[in-house]
Amino acid sequence: MTSRTRKLIGAVIMLTFVVIYALFAMVLAQHTAMKVESGALRFVIFAALGLGWALPMMPLIKWMEKRD
Repeated sequence: MTSRTRKLIGAVIMLTFVVIYALFAMVLAQHTAMKVESGALRFVIFAALGLGWALPMMPLIKWMEKRD
């Protein structure tokens, strides 16, 4: 498989995942973080949800960047 094809497939998968993850994160934030009284804990929850998409995407990004 060529590098160009891998990047196209990876981009479509990544875009789909990020859209679904964003919807999931919004629902989770609404039901958990908004009920927390502590501002620091709320910040940690939002930061974790905001950066949480990157860890599952790392293997895909490495696969996309693999040489031919």
